[in-house]
Amino acid sequence: MSRGVITLTTDFGSADYFVGVMKGVVLNVNPEVQLVDLSHEVASFSVLDGALTIGLNYAFFPEGTIHVVVVDPGVGSARRPIIARTAHHTFVAPDNGVLSVVFEREATLEVRHITADRYFLHPVSSTFHGRDVFARVAGWLSRGIPAENFGGVINDYLRITIPRPRRLNHQQSEASVIRVDKFGNLMTNLRREDLPERISPERASFKIIIKGREIARLAASFAEGSPLEPFSYIGSSGFLEIALNEGSAAQLLSAGPGTEITLHISDPNQP
Repeated sequence: MSRGVITLTTDFGSADYFVGVMKGVVLNVNPEVQLVDLSHEVASFSVLDGALTIGLNYAFFPEGTIHVVVVDPGVGSARRPIIARTAHHTFVAPDNGVLSVVFEREATLEVRHITADRYFLHPVSSTFHGRDVFARVAGWLSRGIPAENFGGVINDYLRITIPRPRRLNHQQSEASVIRVDKFGNLMTNLRREDLPERISPERASFKIIIKGREIARLAASFAEGSPLEPFSYIGSSGFLEIALNEGSAAQLLSAGPGTEITLHISDPNQP
């Protein structure tokens, strides 16, 4: 048996037994594997939030890690279970776009439709494939069963569109909030490269407008921000985020995923 690592990412939360029983299924197949909870607080039914959660974080795990991702509003439908392999990682998930950020970031990719039901837990529930399909398959993969044994290669796997900023002119872009974390911080789809080349907390050289509120302050840390005024900062994933110091920007601004924002870049010729 291989010790290995399997991560779990779901929208199941922690109040019910769902995550615990998935771990039990994995351990019944491979009691030596190391299980890591990446997150079980993905926004319910949000494939985009699941795609961002796994896509921005899988690369921090050791080579050979198997990632189980279950954000699956289509469970029980005709959507396919898949195994996706990159140069260094393996993913087990529904074919609903939840691996879209991974697909976007990886040059080497092989995706297989899982059809070999001998690796499933029987009987297979129509509402809990996380337990009966995905956890079980991940356990067998961690035992060294080749991905080829689970099904054939497919090329028509589903990708969802990750929202991108839209540039209006050399000084203005339209963007949006793409996720909200536990603290009410708003992650936008503006990356560091979408901002002026020369920015610093001393001179932001841009402003963003959200829900009629203008934010021109760029902080280097939460401690530099005000508990009363929202500020921006570059988050650990490289996206521009909006926060309050020890408060919820989402609550203050009544904002969430899909909320539109406008980026205004200062004219460098203006004083």
